[in-house]
Amino acid sequence: MLARMSAPRQIRNVALAGFMGVGKSSVGRLVAAELQFEFVDTDEVIESRTGVKVGEIFAQHGEAAFRQFESELVAEMAAWSGKVISTGGGLIVNPDNLASLKAHSLVVCLWATPETIYQRTKHQTHRPLLQTADPLARIRELLAAREAAYKQADVLVSTEQRSIKEIAAHVLHNFRAALNHPPRL
Repeated sequence: MLARMSAPRQIRNVALAGFMGVGKSSVGRLVAAELQFEFVDTDEVIESRTGVKVGEIFAQHGEAAFRQFESELVAEMAAWSGKVISTGGGLIVNPDNLASLKAHSLVVCLWATPETIYQRTKHQTHRPLLQTADPLARIRELLAAREAAYKQADVLVSTEQRSIKEIAAHVLHNFRAALNHPPRL
């Protein structure tokens, strides 16, 4: 029996995944500037298209409606090139979204401990999933639920005790390596 060979992927973009507060937007903007790519934040695109903030979408229509907007946007990304995409924290939990991203992007998951994420997000009011009596417990719960999906990224990068520039340099190194030796599906 012959082993099935997979074709090298057509890496044209960088997709940054990971939990809220890990630095996807900050790192993504630096990476985009260095590569001369366009920076795209999926939450911002959804807000722009719907005319409604993410928190309001969650409150008025529920998480499922928001996840549907994400999936529709991910489908459009198949035609994208030259983008650094900052994804919402739960976007790659949907296996179809992750598979679609991997077809055209190096998927880099940024991560941090629940305590670090809490420290970075505790004063932010635009995080609908953390509007609970115990946000740290909610962070732990969501991270545990998303961990398996996050580990399926092409590259995992800790944002603990690192500057944004250092994290961006790590992402750039991995992207350039992937262009020379594309990962397989």
